[in-house]
Amino acid sequence: MFLLLSIGYAMRVNLSVGIVAMTTHSSSNPDIPVYDWDNTGFVLSSFYIGYITLQVFAGELGKRYGVKWFLVGAMLINSAGCAATPLMASLLGSYGVMIIRIIQGMFQGFFFPSVHNILGKWAPKQERSTLGNFIFTGVAFGTIFAMPVTGKIAKTNAGWPMAFYTFGILGVAWCVLWIFLGSNNPEGHSYISREERFYIQSSLGDTEAKQPPPTPWKAILTSMPVWAIVVANFGQNWGYSCLLTEISNYLYKVAGEEIDQNSMLSAAPYLALFILGLAFGPITDWITEKHYLTRAQARKLMNSIGSLCPAIALVILAFLPASNIVAIETFLIIAVGINAAIWCGFQVNHVDLSPTFSGVLMGIGNGSSNIFSILSPLIVDVIVKDQTDPVQWRWVFFIAAIMYIASDIFYVIFAEGERQWWDKPSDECDFNSISTVPMEERNYGKEKS
Repeated sequence: MFLLLSIGYAMRVNLSVGIVAMTTHSSSNPDIPVYDWDNTGFVLSSFYIGYITLQVFAGELGKRYGVKWFLVGAMLINSAGCAATPLMASLLGSYGVMIIRIIQGMFQGFFFPSVHNILGKWAPKQERSTLGNFIFTGVAFGTIFAMPVTGKIAKTNAGWPMAFYTFGILGVAWCVLWIFLGSNNPEGHSYISREERFYIQSSLGDTEAKQPPPTPWKAILTSMPVWAIVVANFGQNWGYSCLLTEISNYLYKVAGEEIDQNSMLSAAPYLALFILGLAFGPITDWITEKHYLTRAQARKLMNSIGSLCPAIALVILAFLPASNIVAIETFLIIAVGINAAIWCGFQVNHVDLSPTFSGVLMGIGNGSSNIFSILSPLIVDVIVKDQTDPVQWRWVFFIAAIMYIASDIFYVIFAEGERQWWDKPSDECDFNSISTVPMEERNYGKEKS
């Protein structure tokens, strides 16, 4: 799952750097095509048009049938689309790239709901923040990898098309790895020990039913803790996607950094995101295990750290002089890096509320909130008429900061950390329909513990 998000995000963000190379002369090879596009904001946001369409559907399918083969299909389509981007750009220009990005977005809509389906079946309650955070750091790792690699490849004789071919090949390699090593649940895995299977299932309350219960749509859609997650997702997606898609443009147009140096600077905040992401998970699990905070309080604390600190950094960034690249980079690192705390906040909260329907909840929250991922780059196009003007960029940072703060306030008021009544608890399950560990293994597990 870590590699799934790493490669998926690499395919998603390589265009943020690649589009600079596609529209400026960056390669030493004169045969590499360069395009004169005035709709780069639309091209960058087109991914999210597709991304919002299938996420709820993907969560429901994963709950019913398992995620393994859906992920194989989704990644293969993404890989083919990534490799086809140079061809579509030459045939249909920016609109060809937009078509590819919409298709990629549709099928990447399977990724996060599938991750949450996996967490709901594989992550013991006491390890949920650590395991979830490790998976979600794939977002940062893919970004760290994609930005400098795309920038370096774009400067070579092979030019920017080779970057898209490279990430397409990596996606196919992931599919091969996943086919042999992936499994929908512990009892379906070829190599798991009996002790580990029992440990996971008993921690989750033996919730792995052969026939999953129907989704309680009304209860989910009227649940304020669910809406807390959705609203937190709104603010996160606005701020994060704005930074993700526009950092390269900001550094190039305002700070005057060349594309290879630009791509390295653009990736630096995501290195901080990766490192802090690995740290926040164990810290959160430790806080809850020691009972210093309840699970709900820990979620709210981490969500506030991951939202309010970036908001403050963005406000400061808005007033920094364009010539001070060190200060700009420092506050970009703070704004993006400390945002990793939200992975222990709302981002894993779906599994707390409902291990059974966590993929569906992720589909609802992530799918609906990515409307803001479409809007934020378009708002940048509307506000920033002159991309070299730091005053116009200031308003972009202000709006992102406001979205972070407002969404976190709503989350803190309404979020909860315990399993909800509409997620059928284990003592109400039909145990004849549950794939449990045999009795002798249960006794063995108890003796060992």
